Amino acid sequence: MRNRMEQLTFSELQHYLALKYKEGRTSSALFMKLVEEIGEVAEVLNQLEGRKQLTSDASLEKELVDVLHYAIAIASVNNIDLTKAIIEKDREAAIKYNQTPNLEEFLVAHKVK
Repeated sequence: MRNRMEQLTFSELQHYLALKYKEGRTSSALFMKLVEEIGEVAEVLNQLEGRKQLTSDASLEKELVDVLHYAIAIASVNNIDLTKAIIEKDREAAIKYNQTPNLEEFLVAHKVK
């Protein structure tokens, strides 16, 4: 059995972030943080790909986590069910681009028993 940290769901993270940001943070404030973190991802990628000097604290992993944190926080404070939204958006894209399987089909086929 995988440890608990490997099984974090969008729903659990959204509930946590909704609690964390229930007071004081607006969608626009969270969006500004998201944009800042996206800039930090660009900075790290520039360093890793040799366009800028590599610094000792460059961590693509940490910056991507920050991007996900703020994107999910925006969804949370706006009561958007990301699991449902991702599956619906993927279904639409699969139809539009004639791709198979779609995410929902993939999840059914790869369900851990």
